[in-house]
Amino acid sequence: MNSYKISINDTKKVFSQLNCDTGGISILSKKSKLHTLYIKDMHVGAANILKQDALSIGAELAVPTGVITAKEKHVDGILIGTTKHFEILSRKELTQPFGLKDLAKDLKAYVQQNSNKTKIMGVLNANEDSFFSGSRFDEIQASSRIEEMISDGADIIDIGAVSSRPGSIAVEESVELQRVKSIVDAIYENKYFEKVDFSIDSYSPLVIDYVLNKGFKIVNDITGLSNDEVCKVSAKYNAQVIIMHMQNDPSNMQDNPEYENIMLDLDKYFQTQIQKAQSFGIKDIVLDVGIGFGKTLEHNLTLLNNMEHFKHFGFEVLIGASRKSMIDKIVSSSIEQRLPGTLAIHLESIKKGASIVRCHDVKEHYQAIKVLEAINSIN
Repeated sequence: MNSYKISINDTKKVFSQLNCDTGGISILSKKSKLHTLYIKDMHVGAANILKQDALSIGAELAVPTGVITAKEKHVDGILIGTTKHFEILSRKELTQPFGLKDLAKDLKAYVQQNSNKTKIMGVLNANEDSFFSGSRFDEIQASSRIEEMISDGADIIDIGAVSSRPGSIAVEESVELQRVKSIVDAIYENKYFEKVDFSIDSYSPLVIDYVLNKGFKIVNDITGLSNDEVCKVSAKYNAQVIIMHMQNDPSNMQDNPEYENIMLDLDKYFQTQIQKAQSFGIKDIVLDVGIGFGKTLEHNLTLLNNMEHFKHFGFEVLIGASRKSMIDKIVSSSIEQRLPGTLAIHLESIKKGASIVRCHDVKEHYQAIKVLEAINSIN
């Protein structure tokens, strides 16, 4: 008898190949994935109840010393358990006091099994001050570049006419529309929207209304739907909306950004903006943590390492770190030299739950993602 340790990416597939009982495959899959959940500011009574309930089913809650004697009224804790454990606790805690009912709802959301096809969003900028010159195109060059990105494997093409790099200044809506109009018209006339989906990187209601009427399907709003008019026009066309987080605005977002707890702060932000979007009738939502938009290197790394957390809302997660300065802060490099770092970030983000990758280098990402998918298909 011999044995070897395996890495399981698709538990149901593995158990099926093993010819396990059909009814048991789902049960075994839920016992195969381990979750670690950081819980802040629990009432000490909740901590003691959850500790005992977790231990009774084989899970664990790590808490500070002194919890059993209620040394502190509120404590933090780390809950460790499988999907099956979390499902059981999500039912058990529904009847418990001290805020555990709300935690039960969170536990149920955290173990949702949402699987989405990875999609590549290529970037095409119709402005002269985008931070990466290789993504800038005028109306004459745009059609050729769009056809190239489609051929290279893009699923979505994101058009922007206003730079959002740190220190950039917003422009008038009429100027933004003038910059993008001829490209949008060419997309419509050539029916490129029948081959890939088009996204508008804008928070201008005027621009958004124009492009959604010309075959665009996605609104990529770096302000996260701060403008009610953007909500209204997006809902009118039943567009998909990408809600991005940004602290302050591009002109000052990198001026000493601070958070009390970046994970909890962004979680609260998304909860608020999702509710706002839905109140206007927006149904199709994507979340973007906004790498580099009002974040230090440590903030960015924390978000990347915990990307899977944001899937609990039940929406797709977008990652967009293409050639950004955080790479230079890790390994000194010019914008043109940051493709390897970009691929490292994006591939790791896919592993952690991101399903839309916004990038400047479509062909290279297509190859890298296909190789990753091939590796993950073998168990």
